[in-house]
Amino acid sequence: MASASHRRPLRKRRTALVWTVAVAAVGLLVSLVIALRPGGEPDTVRTAAGTAATRPSASPTTHKPTPAPKPSKASPAPRRTPAAAASATTPPARPSPAATRPSAPRPASGTAPLAGRIKPGTTYTGVATHYDAKDGDGACLYGPSPDLMVAAMNHADYETSKACGAYIQVRAASGASVTVRVTNECPLPCAPGQLDLSKEAFAKLAGLSAGRIPITWSLLSPGTSDTVAIRYKSGSSRHWCGIQALGHRNPLARLEVRTGGGWSRLTRTEYNYFLSPDGTGCGGSLRLTDIYGEQLTVDGLAIRPDTVQPTRVQFSRR
Repeated sequence: MASASHRRPLRKRRTALVWTVAVAAVGLLVSLVIALRPGGEPDTVRTAAGTAATRPSASPTTHKPTPAPKPSKASPAPRRTPAAAASATTPPARPSPAATRPSAPRPASGTAPLAGRIKPGTTYTGVATHYDAKDGDGACLYGPSPDLMVAAMNHADYETSKACGAYIQVRAASGASVTVRVTNECPLPCAPGQLDLSKEAFAKLAGLSAGRIPITWSLLSPGTSDTVAIRYKSGSSRHWCGIQALGHRNPLARLEVRTGGGWSRLTRTEYNYFLSPDGTGCGGSLRLTDIYGEQLTVDGLAIRPDTVQPTRVQFSRR
């Protein structure tokens, strides 16, 4: 009896210990379940960490934009396309006048805004030589001249036939002078300022035996009763044409043809025709502009190759 009474307390202590352990295990299990359920603390921490890894920081001090690398000196910077230039946020620097203006010299005193190298009111210095002009025809392709007071302009001042038809007053050191019309080109080595005169024109200044004399010369706008004439080049048609103006008082700067959208400027050749390679404007109205900016309109001329067709218009005397 004594031994039995001594064992009972031990069983109670063991039972109490088992319950304590069981309660603790259940509590631990409940804590684990709560911690591991969706939206629990570990997932919340993991999501916050992931967001922090993928989103840029709102603070400008922690995420400064990386500047674009500068181009290497060994390789030039890429060219900007027109689209890139238009989309730039900083406006480009204003280009210098040399970058936007044509290479031709400025007109003297602004009196002839379309003049090339030969300008009114300017005296040029050079030399005169002479050649056999035959019938007066030359690189300008005007055909035979009514007189032989003609000249070949040096290559630089000829300027892709822009000098064709210009009237030039030439003066020698002796005081003698002669007026000539440019109908030809004097190729290199003719120097800027040089005029190669017909023998007939040179003889007005000095004997032919002189061969080469110093001169000064300047542009004229002479009096004339003639009007401008138009000639279509051989082979011209509605599909291709070359157009030439003859008998203009002042040097011709532009020749344009009328199109559905207005006036289209034709390209001038070294042989003094203005070309329409696709037939644009061939057989239609023409507009002529001299170096002073005066414009003449010519209507109603048919395409008649190699035929000189007179008009009723002429540029003003300057």
